[in-house]
Amino acid sequence: MELQSLQLRNFRNYKELSVEFVPGVNVFLGPNAQGKTNLLEAIYVLALTRSHRTTTDKELIGWDGKEASVQGIVKKQYGNVPLSLMFTNKGKKARMNHLDQAKLANYIGQLNVILFAPEDLALVKGAPTIRRSFIDREFSQMSPKYLYIANQYRAVLKQRNQYLKQLQSKQAKDILFLEVLTDQLTNFASELIVRRLHLLKKLDAAAAPIHAAITQGTESLQINYVSQLHADELGDEVTIKQAMMARFENLQPREIIMGTTLLGPHRDDLLYNVNDHDVATFGSQGQQRTTALAVKLAEIDLMKQETGEYPILLLDDVLSELDTTRQTHLLTAIQDKVQTFITTPSLSDVAKQLINEPKIFNVSAGTLTESGEE
Repeated sequence: MELQSLQLRNFRNYKELSVEFVPGVNVFLGPNAQGKTNLLEAIYVLALTRSHRTTTDKELIGWDGKEASVQGIVKKQYGNVPLSLMFTNKGKKARMNHLDQAKLANYIGQLNVILFAPEDLALVKGAPTIRRSFIDREFSQMSPKYLYIANQYRAVLKQRNQYLKQLQSKQAKDILFLEVLTDQLTNFASELIVRRLHLLKKLDAAAAPIHAAITQGTESLQINYVSQLHADELGDEVTIKQAMMARFENLQPREIIMGTTLLGPHRDDLLYNVNDHDVATFGSQGQQRTTALAVKLAEIDLMKQETGEYPILLLDDVLSELDTTRQTHLLTAIQDKVQTFITTPSLSDVAKQLINEPKIFNVSAGTLTESGEE
């Protein structure tokens, strides 16, 4: 998979931009606050129809405009796919192969991206919601079915929470309707959990040897799924659903008092163990960075395994956060493997030595100029 070109109109600080990329490494070079990260955000948005930096699409539109657009040509095994997104104050519209897409779920997955930024350390030591968002975002790119189940689960969860609030405030009394919603929720929840466990097992298998290589065999990484149900021990969907239904029956009085759903994959988490210790709690900052790096690199291989094509890698000012050993491993791992986009104020000596024939762009105040620097 390769992003051949990108066109922006009134996106963030880019009035008009049309640029072509190389299949290898593309570097956006320049001081901070010039628009480097905006370019990676545009690629991310083109892939997933939403930003990783804001939940408000209106913020993507330039200051003096009423709409913004992001377009690109994606080269895939079976041919080129034109993608287009239009953002207005009323919403967004996606087009694929020049055809409007009524459902964004049909659009997502045409361009797969993996973003690695300094804040991705939160994958290890941040709140559980960050890790849940991470697996749902990445697994949804790998599997349209996963995306569908996750969306259905969220929709029923929202409806159930709303009804629990009505029961809490005595605006509703029908417990039977709550039980119907619980049955629907556990159907989607059990399938979502099984799919998470399946893909996390593969991610764990891919990350372990990468982590061992970075640490020269001195550390071992294990990724575990943490749920109130101990779902990894239950196995199949039927058993998980039965266990959930039993727990919900006991939790029902508390849920009505609190007005919210107290059980389900929306409350689950990931646990990263290094040498059998929770690296978020007991690991050094270096161990946490190594874990995050290993997981991100493992994603590349897992996405290839699940979709048949390598994703595009976005490295947002991450090289400056890594020491020489981790920089070397990262740049060696991606070389001649995935199309990569790097933002950085300046290229380190390690990067200059390890990146073969990068295409370098100088970024200044929302304008791009191709550099002759190698």
